Amino acid sequence: MNNRYLYPNILALGLTGIAAVFQLAMAASPVPNYEWSTVVNNGVATPCTTTTPPCRKFNSYNQPSVNANGLVVFRARSKGGQGGEPEHGVYLRDMASGDPLVKILDRNTRVPQPNNRDTVFIEPPSFPRIDIGSNTIATRGNHQPVWKVLDENGEIVEQLGTTGIYTNPFGDLITGASKLGPVPDFSFFEVPEAPGTPFDVFPGAPAVTDANTIVFKGNYTVNGVSKTGVYYRTLRDEPILLEDMVTALATAGGDLPVVLIANNTSTRIPGTETVFGSTAPPSAANGMAVFAGFDNEDDPTLGGIYLAPLTGPEPPLKTLVSIGSQVPGESRNDRFNKLGEGVSFDGRFVAFWGAWGTETRTLVLQCPTEGNRDRIAFCNEQYPDGFSVQVPVHQGIFVHDIQTKITFPVAKTPKDFDDLVFWNFSGRVPGATGEGDDDGEPARWRSSAFTAVSGAVKRGLVDATFHVAFKARTGDVVQGAYVNPVDGIYLRQGPGLSGIVTLVQTGMDGTILDPEAVFDDDENPDTPPVPLPVTEMGIERDGFRNGHLVINASMGTEESGWAGIYMAVLK
Repeated sequence: MNNRYLYPNILALGLTGIAAVFQLAMAASPVPNYEWSTVVNNGVATPCTTTTPPCRKFNSYNQPSVNANGLVVFRARSKGGQGGEPEHGVYLRDMASGDPLVKILDRNTRVPQPNNRDTVFIEPPSFPRIDIGSNTIATRGNHQPVWKVLDENGEIVEQLGTTGIYTNPFGDLITGASKLGPVPDFSFFEVPEAPGTPFDVFPGAPAVTDANTIVFKGNYTVNGVSKTGVYYRTLRDEPILLEDMVTALATAGGDLPVVLIANNTSTRIPGTETVFGSTAPPSAANGMAVFAGFDNEDDPTLGGIYLAPLTGPEPPLKTLVSIGSQVPGESRNDRFNKLGEGVSFDGRFVAFWGAWGTETRTLVLQCPTEGNRDRIAFCNEQYPDGFSVQVPVHQGIFVHDIQTKITFPVAKTPKDFDDLVFWNFSGRVPGATGEGDDDGEPARWRSSAFTAVSGAVKRGLVDATFHVAFKARTGDVVQGAYVNPVDGIYLRQGPGLSGIVTLVQTGMDGTILDPEAVFDDDENPDTPPVPLPVTEMGIERDGFRNGHLVINASMGTEESGWAGIYMAVLK
């Protein structure tokens, strides 16, 4: 690694590389003016609905999302208590006003209509997202069936609907998508290209745009064959009128149907005669969606990252970056052979991960030791000696400007860092009940790169300046494992790329993020509090809007631990 980063929060000394296809020279810039503030931490009690047992405090957080005005939405949990289950839920906090956090849903929340069984949520299984320009959030939710279908004698024929997408464009939570497509009253939930077919799952995290439109990935099955695609649905502040033309379900989002953007059945990869083999969960802003799609998810030879206007079924797709396109700042023969699924989009700029070349390094992944017990056991059963993967030596974070059509390099390996890809074992374990951190797809090892881009939202995206935050790792690999790696979240400005700024990294004094991240030795009360070091951090694709940057982080030692969600406003 060539760049040397001053620690913490000061500009990298080593300036390397060239920016964009027309060789913009890198230039040092001042360190952004910001400080961290706490959105929520382990000292905050969950807004539970019962006092027996007392409301417990948060202790675990997924990556948060934020809109352009500093409204933060996040998924969090508490530990279990005497006689009670842990609190699991989705929460919101307005950091501009400083108001206390608000519960969107938890395990005591009734699933919104359609719901004739008084079903409550079990789990929000992925991180929630928020519209860049409004207060509307979107989240997945798992639960027991919500709808009982009765015969003419009033007997239950079947019970349907165990997962869905939930959103709040009109205030109260409503159902945006559901597995209720086969029910005649709710045919607008069906897979649009397969009438009468319900979605099986909605993998990943749904996006939201224009205050009332959700954009999502959906999987379904036809004649025993698995299918997948990317879709959107616009919600209206209207009830659902049932078949008897008398009964109306209030606060229900209307009856506009789900609309297809692209699928792996009929949608051709732009410029080819090949149908998509896979599509990834999309991002959305300003009435547009951006998603990655390939001929083969594991070993792509065609595909890329595409822009779709949300103007009707199967809208024309615009190619932003493709497999086989030249890597900015590299030689003419260096071409992308892998592109990441987790793209960040703010209406003008698209941040993404890409790799090139044939050089790889071997990592041997070990099963997790914390988290869902069933998933840990399944992983150890499948991979008792670890799981070997080949990681590209040459990979990078990039930003594409949809107005100028220029793609800019932000950070690369091994020049700037050693790795930009992180691995986890996730998904649904065979026989699972539906609770836990799964995306509805089978449990397996997955890799992700984490980046978020923020443009000049206040000026209507007319300014070409952008900031990119991303997660990266530095460290040596010995016998397939990183030895004492340093993980961090870093910042870079473009298009005239500045040096890389360290925002947070492992080993950093945790009180830089949170003054409460200290260890008080109760056995030695005269001993001053000791700051806890940062041990983990996370960022997601909607975690950086209009200069508002939100992350989750953990701090701790063997004696003590602390965690929370934190926001910095870059100026």
